[in-house]
Amino acid sequence: MLQHIMTPADVEQLIQKGKTLLLAGEEDLLRKLPKGKWIGGTIPYFITPDKGGMVSQDKIFVTDISDVVASIDVKVYDDNTLGKVYTDSGHEGFSFIIIPAMSPVHSSFALNGPNYKDFGCQPLIGWISGVHLDNLGKSSPKVFDGVSGTAHEREAVVMHVRVPEGKTVDVGIVNIFEQGGGDTLTFASDGFSCTDVMVNGVKENFADYITRNKLDTKLPLVADYYGALVNISFQSVEPGADVKFYAPVFAGIRYKHAKPISDYATLFAVQLKKNEVGGDNIVFSCNCILNYLYSGLEGHKTEPFVGPITFGEVAYQLLNQTLVYLQVHDL
Repeated sequence: MLQHIMTPADVEQLIQKGKTLLLAGEEDLLRKLPKGKWIGGTIPYFITPDKGGMVSQDKIFVTDISDVVASIDVKVYDDNTLGKVYTDSGHEGFSFIIIPAMSPVHSSFALNGPNYKDFGCQPLIGWISGVHLDNLGKSSPKVFDGVSGTAHEREAVVMHVRVPEGKTVDVGIVNIFEQGGGDTLTFASDGFSCTDVMVNGVKENFADYITRNKLDTKLPLVADYYGALVNISFQSVEPGADVKFYAPVFAGIRYKHAKPISDYATLFAVQLKKNEVGGDNIVFSCNCILNYLYSGLEGHKTEPFVGPITFGEVAYQLLNQTLVYLQVHDL
């Protein structure tokens, strides 16, 4: 399974050979590629097989899934139509989604994804496209439909994949965080930001609470969503203003601040080894930009996982500060 960083010229050759590709790279590189069986998203951060974590603005990360594809159907969805993504997916493979960060469809998916019709009927995996951190607020993340040759900043692109007979698909998540033993936090409404929080049932200003208790905002809030631990990462905390998140909190869900971590990078490496995932059947993986920054992954490998570093991960729904991966096995 080809997962590697390549020059645009080499990527163009793969497209012209009819390969089915998932691509990640800078906008100007993706815009110049010919039409073909590919979808892509903007990001310049990657984990590569050779150099580990790196930044590249002149190369493209390529995931060639041709060997596990019987057929594909590429569709573009806006925030009003994305609710059909599971219904459209079929039942013989997986769907791969790329969503531009900070777009209407990003917000809609984050808030409504678990309530979509036929949620979970087929594996959905993917990522949130982004930009170089120096360009935050200056340029907008994009996604690309290579079949039609179009770029989008307000819509999601999805490749519905039917796999050959005799193969099965699994989605996995690596999450180094667990709930700490502190206060139980709940929120009055769903959203990417809040002013107030209920602390053990008592209303407080959340920014003041974080400051007073010296919470480490590199550690996310963690909720138990019916047996799965889901992280809500902090984007910003301004005294006297809203607390902003990279994924939404939900009313009625009980959150706790994550258990403190003494050595972020070491624990992440331990969790990777615990998963005991064989590299041979990993079709795709991606890791969060916050893991990249806080673990100091530049120049470090996360074997057997390689791929784009993202502004959010999708494993059925939006996730933060996780690594997600797709495996295709022979039955």
